[in-house]
Amino acid sequence: MVHLTTALDAASDVPLYEQLYRSLAAEMRTGAVPAGTRMPGKRRLAAELSVSVNTVDAAYQMLAAEGYLEARERSGFYVQEYLALPESAAPAAPPKAEAVPKQRPIRYDLSTRGVDPGLFPFRTWARLQKELLYSSPELLTHGDAQGDLALRQALAGYLEEYRGVRCGAHQIVVGAGLEYLLGLLAPLLPGPAAVENPGYPRAKQVLENNGVACCCLPVDEDGLSIRALSDSGAAVCYVTPSHQFPTGVTMPAGRRAELLHWAARCPGRRYIIEDDYDSEFRFDTRPLPSLQGMAGSDGPVVYLSTCSRSLAPSIRIAYMVLPEQLLPAWHAKYRLYSSTVSRFEQQTLARFITGGYFTRHLARERVAYKARRDALTAALQEAFAPEELHLTGLHTGLHLLAELRDPPPDDALRAAAEAEGVRLSLLSDYDLTGGGAAPVGTLVLGYGSLADESCPSVGETLKRACTAARESSVRV
Repeated sequence: MVHLTTALDAASDVPLYEQLYRSLAAEMRTGAVPAGTRMPGKRRLAAELSVSVNTVDAAYQMLAAEGYLEARERSGFYVQEYLALPESAAPAAPPKAEAVPKQRPIRYDLSTRGVDPGLFPFRTWARLQKELLYSSPELLTHGDAQGDLALRQALAGYLEEYRGVRCGAHQIVVGAGLEYLLGLLAPLLPGPAAVENPGYPRAKQVLENNGVACCCLPVDEDGLSIRALSDSGAAVCYVTPSHQFPTGVTMPAGRRAELLHWAARCPGRRYIIEDDYDSEFRFDTRPLPSLQGMAGSDGPVVYLSTCSRSLAPSIRIAYMVLPEQLLPAWHAKYRLYSSTVSRFEQQTLARFITGGYFTRHLARERVAYKARRDALTAALQEAFAPEELHLTGLHTGLHLLAELRDPPPDDALRAAAEAEGVRLSLLSDYDLTGGGAAPVGTLVLGYGSLADESCPSVGETLKRACTAARESSVRV
């Protein structure tokens, strides 16, 4: 005789069959109703519990579907063997939360990753996307793993015209951010990689996370040292030739040719990764053509770029141009992958490019950012004497370098800037070896997200921070 302790509450929001299912399942898990037990008939149990037969039947069917019961023809329902779950150890007492220091409000955002969301082409982008939402329901289905063909064709045309990149749409891969694309590329690479130092720490991290050993090579006034590269034993070179990050130097044509010759000496076994992250923002001179354009579509250069600076980081559209010789390996490894970018966003960008809106948008951005750069440099030059501060990297990109003469320690500078509500970076923050390769006292000032009305007062604020840093370092 089975003794059930089931109690049902007719006033509960939980249906009666659900209550009965939960109660019986709990008794079977604890062994109160052991395996092999024949359950009471539906009519008998319904009478005992004062519920309908349908209620008992629904509970029994759920238990049978989940393997608690076995239905035997003309015999009824029997309890199945249940292996009790392992007991978990008693949770350790949570560590006592340390008091989090109160963050000072940010008055001036001079970080290098910032952009101005006010410059986003809201009206045009919304109109194009709305048209697609109403006219292209097929965009709700899966797309091409490399990205929609329309976007890849638009990008190929744009890159050829404005960056001298020579490629077909079949060589372009669209993905959700540079890190994602670099992570996919890493397993296709032939060996260890050389990265610039100071350089972009995220690229080094992504490569190493994907099993590519990295060596950090010095950067001079012309970019990455080719002599150091030749001596390094690296098979891959990651560079930012149009606007070296973070020093801002541009690799001249002669150095670019040397770099291409380095790769050409071992065809198929050496590759260059060209990160062209902000080449759209060149203010005073015409940009040099891309390394990929110099090498050609069958050359050893993988071209990377992103829309994070030109449109918005949250749109998450980046693209990569693969050399012809890497395409078979790419398709063999990733042909079953799905694209990581919304097809509506892809098609919106395709129309934004082919309709001429993208080039007009970039022209407006260049005007706005150039004016902001000029206002920031004027404020710095007014606050600091000429012998106190030297500015470099003004010609392109959305950040500049301010080198202090007789600087205080970087830690003191960082603390003093934070005390003034200034978010910024120092050149030493991008020393990938941590060995003091970058000089101290050089501020890396991004102005992408700096408010225009804040520019005049930034100079005096940084001057106060530098003075405070010197005083604090003297006291120590």
